[in-house]
Amino acid sequence: MASAEIKTGIPQFNREFLTSRHKITCIGKDALGGKASGLVFIRDILEERLDAAAFAGITVAVPRMTVICSDVFDNFMHLNDLYELARSDQPDDRIAHAFQRANLPSEIVGDLWALIAGMHTPLAIRSSSMLEDAIYEPFAGVYATKMTPNNQFDTTTRFQKLTEAIKFVYASTFFRGAKNYLKAVHREIEEERMAVIVQEVVGQRQAERFYPQISGVARSYNFYSIGKETPQDGVVELALGLGRTIVDDGMSWSYSPRYPKANSPYNTIGDLMKQTQTKFWAVNMGRIPVYDPVVETEYLVSAGLPDAEKDGSLRLLASSYDPHSDRLYPGVFGDNPRVLTFAPILQLQQIPLNDLVRELLRICEEAVGSPVEMEFAVTMETGSTKTANFGFLQVRPMVVSAEEITISDDEMNDARVLAASATVLGNGITGGIRDVVYVKPDTFRKESTRQIALELEAINQTLQREDRPYLLMGFGRWGSTDPWLGIPVDWGQISGAKAIVESTLEDMNVNFSQGTHFFHNINSFRVSYFSMHHDVDRPIDWQWLDEQEVAADKEFVRHVRLSTTLTIKVDGRSSRGVILK
Repeated sequence: MASAEIKTGIPQFNREFLTSRHKITCIGKDALGGKASGLVFIRDILEERLDAAAFAGITVAVPRMTVICSDVFDNFMHLNDLYELARSDQPDDRIAHAFQRANLPSEIVGDLWALIAGMHTPLAIRSSSMLEDAIYEPFAGVYATKMTPNNQFDTTTRFQKLTEAIKFVYASTFFRGAKNYLKAVHREIEEERMAVIVQEVVGQRQAERFYPQISGVARSYNFYSIGKETPQDGVVELALGLGRTIVDDGMSWSYSPRYPKANSPYNTIGDLMKQTQTKFWAVNMGRIPVYDPVVETEYLVSAGLPDAEKDGSLRLLASSYDPHSDRLYPGVFGDNPRVLTFAPILQLQQIPLNDLVRELLRICEEAVGSPVEMEFAVTMETGSTKTANFGFLQVRPMVVSAEEITISDDEMNDARVLAASATVLGNGITGGIRDVVYVKPDTFRKESTRQIALELEAINQTLQREDRPYLLMGFGRWGSTDPWLGIPVDWGQISGAKAIVESTLEDMNVNFSQGTHFFHNINSFRVSYFSMHHDVDRPIDWQWLDEQEVAADKEFVRHVRLSTTLTIKVDGRSSRGVILK
């Protein structure tokens, strides 16, 4: 294809993926999609506004990528006559297998072959739909990303794996979760079209694993600021390995970029060690145990901190616990237990990562015109030199309400309180809610959380058809990918909720993560989110709920309809919130 720029505003792919002077190119002639457009935008902003010399030793860039434009998706769908099946109620696996059997348009095959022929490093195949990353309809985590090791000896196999990944991302446009989400934002499936990003994975190979030492999500506004922090100071979540750990699992190290040396919020080192990351995600560079092209994690592997230490990846990330002094010390020494605190970087400033993150948040916020969330990945040299590569992976706008709400101590302790918490996301007053959907405390079991998610989905669909917003209450972390840590719903399954309450339990006491895709959707849809600690906050009035008129009663979930409306108040400045009967 020619190298001239076309409608997308970026050069066409020239079949020299690794050596081309253009690090962002496209295949096709139509739209790039929201995610890819955001990366092009931020690349230009970084070139114009970032003083790279101010951060010695750190190279900042958007990883090299090629975008397969939306017109290729249109051609693929029509060529294989897939629209009828895609729009049907068929299960995800049937849709995915049908897409795998389909053929990509012949006009792009040569470019894809050329792209893969000279590459032997892992690739991320990422969605970039037309609707992604809009400020009030963010579609965060709705569509698939598939990573491939791309290390097979022969080009034919590497090409096959690339095309399977592209088709899987195409198919995810029509998966149940995506359809539920579209209904929630009152969009029709016909409106959506998918571009696909083929991008180098940020990381290093360590034996049979490939991963970055650090993945991060940074936000310029912190909904859960504590102590001397202010919401405008922002918040950063860091994790070892691929970013899936943060955006899906939510297990990460959280800190204020203004106070990177502040002590952890945990009461004891024991609590800290229970709540910090112990496993990480990597691309599997070894033997793939099961061939399954319709599974997003087909080429991923989960490993533990001992594996990372053998790889030499903990040097600048971990602290070591000394049981004699009952203290944590930055760095890796002896046979002491390791804890991922990122202290060598944040406290000892071995590399100026935090200063860079703060500057990038400032630049992005100015450019976007609103608070922002950005995703990134960092690799560091394993020797003694203090050098690092910072891969900028995504930037999204955030929704932050400026309405001033005041909640008095009397309101927090009023006899009418159904639930009250000092840890609440959101801002504003919501009234008119007469429906409450809650997980029944007397039947709740951690091993049943998947069934609970299905029961919630059925009630959510009924209430959405009736246009009845509701309050949702339950246990553990909503949206968790680990069913033992909470209820593994996707956003489409509870999309009618206008306020959500999560309550910890003695054996399910996991801190909420601001870096997850689920969290971003809650924020963008302006849903109030109450995080209730069973041993800190005032108890929820479950007895009162059980006395209300029952509209639906399932094994684990109950829907009650109230005779009067609830009032939900949230003060975003103090993070306090109250639900009044």
